[in-house]
Amino acid sequence: MTRNELVEAIRSKKTFLCVGLDPDPQKIPESIRKLDNPLFEFNKRIIDATKDYCVAYKPNTAFYESQGAKGWEALKKTRSYIGDSHFTIADAKRGDIGNTSSMYAKAFFEDLNYDSVTVAPYMGSDSVQPFLAHDNRWVILLALTSNRGADDFQFFSAKDGERLFEKVLKTSQKWGSNENMMYVVGATRPEKLKEIRALAPNYFLLVPGVGAQGGDLKAVCEYGMNHDVGLLINSSRGIIHASSEDDFDMAAREAAKRIAQQMNEILS
Repeated sequence: MTRNELVEAIRSKKTFLCVGLDPDPQKIPESIRKLDNPLFEFNKRIIDATKDYCVAYKPNTAFYESQGAKGWEALKKTRSYIGDSHFTIADAKRGDIGNTSSMYAKAFFEDLNYDSVTVAPYMGSDSVQPFLAHDNRWVILLALTSNRGADDFQFFSAKDGERLFEKVLKTSQKWGSNENMMYVVGATRPEKLKEIRALAPNYFLLVPGVGAQGGDLKAVCEYGMNHDVGLLINSSRGIIHASSEDDFDMAAREAAKRIAQQMNEILS
């Protein structure tokens, strides 16, 4: 999906919600766990229930890789089931030396056919460029994350006062463009979005942490929105595990609908 297609989807549906497909096997209803591929069957019902209220889906690959071959099959079948109507993100947080990154890119872009993959920038440009070499695909680079441990490194200041997350934003814009690169910025630090917007005014930001992690949607939009909206707000557990009973898909639909309605009001 191109940038223009993503922006058009946001404008036409009046939502910039991304649903995180991170199914916890312990929270999947017993009736689904009995099926041949419970992760896929769970995702299928979530997608059917939420597709009208979101523009993107983001499976975190750890929930699938932990299940072995069956999990990888579910990841692939989930991508196929979503189709081309929604932006797809393989949340894999990869990043390694060039030839290894090339294989990761091949796996997620060619075999699994995802539109984008999350990438860790710590090893520098040669660990990211192999992902950017694929036409019509996106790198979503970790910039400022929402977890507590982000303080360990991401706010480290060099002698000139530049913090590590600022260095990532400034340097990486020499590698890609706003047509093939986005940034991960956690919703639990909305006040930092203003600083990040100043450094990357035209880039999309993938913002996890709204919902179960406590991020505030209005604050994120106030500080992070640009002329193209420029935000994909991700919610995972708060939507897909809104219920652990057999009505989980309808509960997910209502949870996604509530967030989408807030987004509609913000965009109106």
